Amino acid sequence: MVKRILKEKITKKLDTGKAVILIGPRQVGKTTLINSILENRKHLFLNGDDSTVRTLLTNANTEELKQIIGNNTTVFIDEAQRIENIGITLKLITDQFKNVQLLVSRSSAFELNNQTSEPLTGRKWEYHLYPISWAEFENSMGYLKSEQQFHLRILYGMYPDVINNLGDEIEVLKELTNSYLYKDILAFSGIRKPQVLEKLLRALALQIGNEVSFNELSQLIGVDKNTVSNYIEILEKGYVIFRLTSFNRNLRNEIKTNQKIYFYDTGVRNALIGNFNTLESRTDVGNLWENFLISERLKKLSYQNSLANAYFWRTKNQQEIDYVEEASGKITGYEFKWNPKAKVRIPKPFVDIYDSNVKIVNRSNFREFLM
Repeated sequence: MVKRILKEKITKKLDTGKAVILIGPRQVGKTTLINSILENRKHLFLNGDDSTVRTLLTNANTEELKQIIGNNTTVFIDEAQRIENIGITLKLITDQFKNVQLLVSRSSAFELNNQTSEPLTGRKWEYHLYPISWAEFENSMGYLKSEQQFHLRILYGMYPDVINNLGDEIEVLKELTNSYLYKDILAFSGIRKPQVLEKLLRALALQIGNEVSFNELSQLIGVDKNTVSNYIEILEKGYVIFRLTSFNRNLRNEIKTNQKIYFYDTGVRNALIGNFNTLESRTDVGNLWENFLISERLKKLSYQNSLANAYFWRTKNQQEIDYVEEASGKITGYEFKWNPKAKVRIPKPFVDIYDSNVKIVNRSNFREFLM
């Protein structure tokens, strides 16, 4: 089993008087992680997918909770977003049962964010879990095995079930995209036109690494711009995609309002367009490489509790930097090249104006960027 970076972080927060909340999409290993943390600790497990559990915990009062919890001093509520008004119930447990360590997992379920987060303000440690990161993968598997699977991980992604089923990756990804991307998102978001969501996802998958225009997307899939914007926001909250905005401060001709959209998992992206051709034969390998590196970098920043902000940079005369980080007032640019021998032109205005260092990340040195 791949050791998750958050395991040690969460373990240190136990018995500190606050609930532990673990957020992330289905199938990234939230339940497995918490079960491994509680492996040698007696606890009560309550599954939000169980209808009886949902009935018991919906609007439960203190006396009812006392009966449910009994003598247990550790309680794990899994898939908490399935339980109506769960935030109030969690607040009651945290406030009224001081000797109980509460752990909660929930899928990123859109409007339910506020239902669990707001009532627990000041009463929780909150963590986000993503598909397995490259650092977790290599640290667990070792350099040789990770190197042998390097192409596979870019092609099929980093979901635990995908990694654990060598040879059956496409079948696993089809099931994952059907159940997670469509069923969960459609169930929780109130989207009434699943065919529009499918068209939008495919369009976004074909545009990774490029600037995205909501106007162009609306014309392409036949809905208005506001619908496109709403659907993209839903996909962000569902941890399917994320966006980078443009970095701008001083230069008059900098692009100021555009954005790029990437997928949290390259395997999911490839499943959406039905393309699992080898990297050597692909015309989109550069964009795929860029998506992989940026998504893995964001996992790293999240697990390190980094305050760095992420952007891309471009000017109206087509000078650009693939990825920009701003941390503690320092600005660093990164250019991504699949081919280590590819020539790179570093825009002098970016370096001069922002006193920035621009680093080249390629196949031979990517570990420095991700680990």
